[in-house]
Amino acid sequence: MTMEKRRNSNLPVLLVMIAASSIYGCREVSVPKPEGYFRIDLPEKNYAVFNESGQKKELPLRFEYPVYGNISDKAGDQTEPGWFNIEFPSNKARIYLTYKDVAGDLENLIEQTYTMNVKNHITKADAINEQLINDNENRIFGILYDLKGNTASAVQFYVTDSINHYLRGSLYFESEPNADSLAPVIDFFREDVIHLIKTLRWNEK
Repeated sequence: MTMEKRRNSNLPVLLVMIAASSIYGCREVSVPKPEGYFRIDLPEKNYAVFNESGQKKELPLRFEYPVYGNISDKAGDQTEPGWFNIEFPSNKARIYLTYKDVAGDLENLIEQTYTMNVKNHITKADAINEQLINDNENRIFGILYDLKGNTASAVQFYVTDSINHYLRGSLYFESEPNADSLAPVIDFFREDVIHLIKTLRWNEK
């Protein structure tokens, strides 16, 4: 008898709990995306030719770059001859590019690139993979660096003809590094970096 009363007294509570679970179980709860995560709206691959008619005579080179990127001469708060960028504002990404005349100083240029673009990231990188670039037909030689982990830059490279021309580049994102959230975007723009290198041609002086 006592047990039966307890069952009856608990019945309304059980009904409320069941009803509540039905209501909230069917509800879609919007979870805000953490700050610093990037849009994954990636455009269709398409390219234009940079410097096709030699508009920038101080840059004796040409290559194909994504049409969804903007060429900019500004590199942060400073500008120098040979500094230019490819900006991707929709994805908060930027490829920094620097052209140098070798002028008999190739070894020092390579060392500068390694120190600035690779060595400074070693402490935060889980791994750094190197891929040799060897295009003898077009005189394009260098190294592509893939920096794994939460580094400020995920892709770096330098290329040269070993005599006159030297170009280095680095891919950066304008947010706190997060390798997991950035992975598809890094892969997307890495393809553009590789396409730039494959289509690069020196304009002989």
